[in-house]
Amino acid sequence: MKEIKAPNQIDIKLNNRYLFLAGSIEMGVAENWQEKVVRLLEGTDWILFNPRRDDWDSTWKQSIDNPQFREQVEWELEALTLADKIILYFDPPTKSPISLLELGLFAKSDKMIVVCPEGFWRKGNVDIVSEKYG
Repeated sequence: MKEIKAPNQIDIKLNNRYLFLAGSIEMGVAENWQEKVVRLLEGTDWILFNPRRDDWDSTWKQSIDNPQFREQVEWELEALTLADKIILYFDPPTKSPISLLELGLFAKSDKMIVVCPEGFWRKGNVDIVSEKYG
């Protein structure tokens, strides 16, 4: 297993399997579930794209004109597109608007593994979209 964290360069090689860790990241609210997945997949041949970056600064303006923010969003979009599979986890105490956006973008991709426990504020929507698109 190899982990590639945002915003590190993504090099795709044939015959590798790529997994994107999409889902709740809200700092101070969401559990660091990505760390658990990394530990669970140790010793496998998966290459993980992890958007939870070590140097994230919550004061960055979320604007197309902010180079750090733009770099993050573009990295995530590229990694989501390149991934063979996407785990999408909705942590119940979070709102996770970007995760909901990612669900909409990739629901039809046939590569989503959606985990939405009881208590997530939009579980009904997530369940219906997940059922419709398999």
